[in-house]
Amino acid sequence: MSDPSKPDPSKSDPSDPAHLPEPANLRFLRRLVTVLTAVMIGGVLVITGLLVMRFSGRPPALPASIALPDGTKAQAFTQGADWFAIVTTDDRILIYDRDTGALRQSIEIE
Repeated sequence: MSDPSKPDPSKSDPSDPAHLPEPANLRFLRRLVTVLTAVMIGGVLVITGLLVMRFSGRPPALPASIALPDGTKAQAFTQGADWFAIVTTDDRILIYDRDTGALRQSIEIE
């Protein structure tokens, strides 16, 4: 038989903090944190997917060689859909046709 001086563990004490009901504000905050965590995880997955799709594509085709005018040195390179441009050390922008490689335009930088 059980000892009458010891409390029965099957009967809970209503003043015990472990058995008190959860306050509504705390329940709301717990759910809010859970939802925000799920949104953050989803956002990280979307950004990772976008970066993978963006950088796994074919890189833009570069010309095999570029014939610069005599005495010029290339400082920078950029390209568009049907042209590419070279910025030279003597402050000029040389714009070439992508298909033919011919010089389209030369712009002096002041």
